[in-house]
Amino acid sequence: MRHLNVVLKYALVLLLLQACESPQPAAPSPIPAESRQMLLVVIPDADAIQGRLYRYERGAGQQAWQPAGVPAAIVVGYNGLGWGRGMHPSEAQPDMPIKREGDGKSPAGIFRLSTIFGFAPPDSVSGFKLPYQHVTEVLECVDDTASKYYNRIVARDAIDSVDWQSSEKMHKITVQYQLGVTVDHNSDPVLPAGGSCIFLHIWKSANDPTSGCTAMTAENMQAIAAWLDGAQQPLLVQLTEPLYRQFKATWQLPEIGQ
Repeated sequence: MRHLNVVLKYALVLLLLQACESPQPAAPSPIPAESRQMLLVVIPDADAIQGRLYRYERGAGQQAWQPAGVPAAIVVGYNGLGWGRGMHPSEAQPDMPIKREGDGKSPAGIFRLSTIFGFAPPDSVSGFKLPYQHVTEVLECVDDTASKYYNRIVARDAIDSVDWQSSEKMHKITVQYQLGVTVDHNSDPVLPAGGSCIFLHIWKSANDPTSGCTAMTAENMQAIAAWLDGAQQPLLVQLTEPLYRQFKATWQLPEIGQ
């Protein structure tokens, strides 16, 4: 009997060791299976201001991502990238601070793309497959962290009581906001001071960074706006090259340059 107990204990120890050594199941990709369009932005490191944007699409059933269109040059915030608030895990990354209001950083991570905005009147716009928001003289993006409208685009004349001291008056940004796309960063829920008014938009030049958006030529912005389709649940994935390599397998990201 004593010998049997020793054998059983030994077997139990082996089972426990095997359980500890067994690989844990990989965390599922934060990219939804339903998403069929991706804009992938990659910059060299967290302090860089220039990078490349790649377009991809895929069929149903999480098929492999396929390139759509040609890569485009982009610029990001004048202080590079900070870890943003979107569909990805919220844990901070080594050598990359959390994105904050006014830090001059564009957000890194995974974000939904929800709305196109522009100066053209709605009755002159056709072909867009995302909701279109007309930039009028009263349209503002609120960046006052104390406002209940923080990180929201609102029409000043539609608000009963204006409670903000600071905002982007979008109609006055005459070149960059001729056409753009809203990036759903820090949007659900909105964290005060977590970063606001993040867009894809037209750049001033290839050497002029933004305050926290991602910008490109007018031609590339037009092509992307026409390509995006709300029914395909489009996403922006924005990373440094090291983070891209780190998450490529677990996030099931496409090979850049293809």
